[in-house]
Amino acid sequence: MRKAFGHVAAAAVLAACVAACRSTPTAHVLSPGAADLVGTQRAGAETYRPLVEQAVMKLLSRQRPSVQTAAAGRGRPLRVCFVGIENRSAEEMGDFKDQVYEMIDTMLENNAAFQPVSRRYLQAALRETGLRPDQLFIPANMRQVATVLEQQGQPVDCLLFAKLTSGTTAAGKDVQRDYMLTLEVINVQTGDYDKESALLRKHYHR
Repeated sequence: MRKAFGHVAAAAVLAACVAACRSTPTAHVLSPGAADLVGTQRAGAETYRPLVEQAVMKLLSRQRPSVQTAAAGRGRPLRVCFVGIENRSAEEMGDFKDQVYEMIDTMLENNAAFQPVSRRYLQAALRETGLRPDQLFIPANMRQVATVLEQQGQPVDCLLFAKLTSGTTAAGKDVQRDYMLTLEVINVQTGDYDKESALLRKHYHR
């Protein structure tokens, strides 16, 4: 009886050890050339990073000729104020929202034809005017914020808006989600705008 009890106790201890080993979290740092993990439930680095790179590069390529022509008269790069990201997709972006903002802003900063205006100046201008970012599509509001930025010593030529959308197709237990990142740049003086988009399709296997 005592021997049987000992076997049961040993088995229980072994099972507990195995369970503990299985539940212990592990991690490793990805090397620069390693592929990003692919999210199994929603978009992650494998989705947002290529969307940003494609959309920004396409927009910069379209804007570069006109920017260079205008810069000859201004004697300075085009000053762009990145307003923010509107998420209209089926998923929450979580902590990726701020990271996507920083990725776009950094790509603009690294392009000699453009000079981003700090987000902190924009936030101060919005507080002073009592406006929300979504209200800047109204020309009078846009010019009001541009005036405050100029008073801060931060003249701005264009406002840049980003929007993330998605489209979902279900096929049995499988789901395809098409993610689209759209960048729209608006001239604060004329109201003229230009936009570019990047699309990435992802298949979720259930």
